[in-house]
Amino acid sequence: ESIRMGIKILPPDVNESYANFTVVEGGVRFGLAAVKNVGQGAIDSIIGSRTKTGKFKTIYDFTQRVDSRLVNRKVIESLIKCGAFDSLELHRSQQLAVLDKALEVATGVQKDKLNGQFSFFDSFDMNEDFQKSFQEVPDIPEWPENQLLSYEKEMLGFYITRHPLARFEKLL
Repeated sequence: ESIRMGIKILPPDVNESYANFTVVEGGVRFGLAAVKNVGQGAIDSIIGSRTKTGKFKTIYDFTQRVDSRLVNRKVIESLIKCGAFDSLELHRSQQLAVLDKALEVATGVQKDKLNGQFSFFDSFDMNEDFQKSFQEVPDIPEWPENQLLSYEKEMLGFYITRHPLARFEKLL
């Protein structure tokens, strides 16, 4: 119905979505509460961090800024699979590939902060290129379209970016 009316349904986004569906420029943004495995505590942590310190720049940045007790591996994996990290300019396959490393780094950083210690990186106002040099990302291709769509359907209950039969629309 939204397609017929010309209303675009946009996937969830850690840098734009709120708990519920919201009207944004260009359409309606999927709410984080509609993503499987994402609870209210995780949503509050994501939105709170984003409001306090700005948009997330990388998955490493995300894992270091949110509360790891509320936003755990399962939550982040669900967000990756549904496309909520697509605004961070990495393929979903790459994001999932670096997730364990990002969580490992975040655990160390958060532990140091709890102990009152600051990391080497906290003491400098470093530019993004310098920070990215410490965040390894494998050069792997994106998942095939059918896998992307399957994950979207699994995590959201809907196909958001495209329907699997859309490429056969004229033929059908």
